[in-house]
Amino acid sequence: MPRPIPKKKPLPDAGFPALQLLNPPRAPKRPHAISFQNRRWEDPYFWLRERKNPEVLEYLKAENAYTEAVMKDTAFLREKLYQEMLSRIQETDFSVPVRRGDYFYYTRTEKGKQYPVYCRTSSPNVFVGDQQPDSRLKPCGNDKEEEILLDLNELAKGHDYFRLGVFRVSPSQQLLAYSTDATGAEEYTLYVKDLKSGNLLSEKIEKTYSSLEWAADNHTLFYSVMDAAKRPYRLYRHKIGLDPSLDELVFEEKDDAYFLGLYKTKDRQFLVLDLASKISSEIHSLKAGDPLGSFQIIQPREPDFEYSIEHYNGRFLIMTNHQAKNFKLAEAPVASPGRENWKDLIPARPGVKIEGVDVFKDYLVVYERERGLPKIRTMDWASSEVHYLSFDEPVYNAEAGQNPEFESKTLRFEYTSLVTPHSVYDYDLQKRARELKKRQPVLGGYDPSRYASERIFAVSRDGVQVPVSLVYKKGDSPRAEDRPLFLYGYGSYGICVDPDFSSVRLSLLDRGFIFAIAHIRGGGELGRPWYEDGKFLKKKNTFHDFIAAAEHLIREKYTRPEKLAISGGSAGGLLIGAVINMRPDLFKAVIAHVPFVDVVHTMMDPSLPLTVTEYDEWGDPNQKDSFEYIRGYSPYDNIEPKDYPNLLITGGLNDPRVQYWEPSKWTAKLRELKTDRNLLLLKMDMGWGHSGPSGRYDALRDIAFDYAFLFKVFGIQG
Repeated sequence: MPRPIPKKKPLPDAGFPALQLLNPPRAPKRPHAISFQNRRWEDPYFWLRERKNPEVLEYLKAENAYTEAVMKDTAFLREKLYQEMLSRIQETDFSVPVRRGDYFYYTRTEKGKQYPVYCRTSSPNVFVGDQQPDSRLKPCGNDKEEEILLDLNELAKGHDYFRLGVFRVSPSQQLLAYSTDATGAEEYTLYVKDLKSGNLLSEKIEKTYSSLEWAADNHTLFYSVMDAAKRPYRLYRHKIGLDPSLDELVFEEKDDAYFLGLYKTKDRQFLVLDLASKISSEIHSLKAGDPLGSFQIIQPREPDFEYSIEHYNGRFLIMTNHQAKNFKLAEAPVASPGRENWKDLIPARPGVKIEGVDVFKDYLVVYERERGLPKIRTMDWASSEVHYLSFDEPVYNAEAGQNPEFESKTLRFEYTSLVTPHSVYDYDLQKRARELKKRQPVLGGYDPSRYASERIFAVSRDGVQVPVSLVYKKGDSPRAEDRPLFLYGYGSYGICVDPDFSSVRLSLLDRGFIFAIAHIRGGGELGRPWYEDGKFLKKKNTFHDFIAAAEHLIREKYTRPEKLAISGGSAGGLLIGAVINMRPDLFKAVIAHVPFVDVVHTMMDPSLPLTVTEYDEWGDPNQKDSFEYIRGYSPYDNIEPKDYPNLLITGGLNDPRVQYWEPSKWTAKLRELKTDRNLLLLKMDMGWGHSGPSGRYDALRDIAFDYAFLFKVFGIQG
């Protein structure tokens, strides 16, 4: 049995006497009765959903002004942190080129500019480099070889926010289809550029989504658009040069629980229409050389049945969870691809999840996960010989790089860990030898040997062991109760939060922080069962796992409650909101980014983006058991009159995924009911969306703000 956690001593006053001179905004309470599932309750902050109401914007601006006033004394610290983080980044840099046919494609950044420049060259000799661990490719300086395809800095002029959506070069590599979003609302406008002349063609198609593919004829492209709830639901066929209003509707997905996606097989032989909910999928295929043809179904959708396809030598390779909870790989003839003809190629194996495949002419590469760590499996098609790549660190992440060439004998993969910067490798599948192409430079003399990482396990309430990844600076013992610890969690959608390197995180580690990731249920780190044990009517396992991780770190003297900060964003913000309702005594500081906290009201409203598709994640509130369960943990609905930790909450006015009013209502209700004098700050980005600022320098300033908040709470002078 684990040792009991010592009782937390009563916290003294928060220690911010200057705040007594500042009056925090108080959102007015207005009657709004809600009746649902034989319950009736009041939501006095419901009116904050009225975006066109001037009082809503006034309130948000007041919260921003209050936040800035409270944080005014950190202005110097914020600038110091920003410059410190910036000093570690090689501002003028470029990515490792990726070969597609006769060209090598890459992006580069320039000092002082927010966005990357997309380029290509026809000469492999533009880049040089050696294979030392700290090396990086260098340009030879022959600018005449470079062709600029898109300069996002030029396109972003006049916009506070700018993000690239799709970037698809035609098979002939003479045309480029791309889309952009200038508001953060994730509504993309599609353009087509003639790469020979550099001119835009007449195409301008509004409100497209991030699915677009070219047919083999170089003149036909397929693209998706969104409905009123911002769900991609229609696929159109467009002929270059024709009026988009004449585009042919190819497919419409009428089930609100399904998203429509599109991709092309690795060998470029088939276009794949992917219709998917959270728990089910249906695939249709079309030969890329037959752009006017009809998509043909592979296997009709069924509940709890998912699959995706690739193509190899006249057969479809099918990754599926049919009779394989952690997925398996099957194959079937293209002429008769129905499930009755599926034959196992890689059967399901206990404890091993198949996460993806890369198909080459001579090799098959399978990306797996076992015991929480990624693995890369290769197989020679001719001999069926299997080989696994080896990795030395105990905690790491390895994943597919860009591998567009079907006939290549080289696998590009990417590697990182909590102490190893992002690294790009080329692996010779024939010789079984790897070559480091680039390790992301960390300026200022970063030495990975000065830091240590480890993985420990906490025991959750039901006895399940929960992995926790840690990184810290060597020297002082990691088990020193006075060390501040920053614990991050997510735990939803089966998403894995892998232990990646972050140079900005050094600003915490070098000041004595331990950084930790709780790999809690609801994520996918330990396979599909790990995900399913943290969703629907088991969602509270996610929260209990995170609390168990915090308790374990305290019990084992890595930190203590007065030194423990936690953070999560979006669905991770739901996690954070739930655990501070359940155990506010465990935490000193909380950062919740775009938190999904008004779960009951959002899931009751099918007109909102994502709501219906989310029924398979959280449950359908129209079913009483789901409604009662959601209501039992929804952070907004479970705020109580008690002490809460210091809180920094962020949101985005244009956020289509977590509406701005969720963090706003949460802040207003917390301000009304909490009984402490700790910080409660709302920072609402008035021109951005779910992902925060789009520019790399703006993003650094946001991180500097977060860190300054932590230092203010912990009394760290900088």
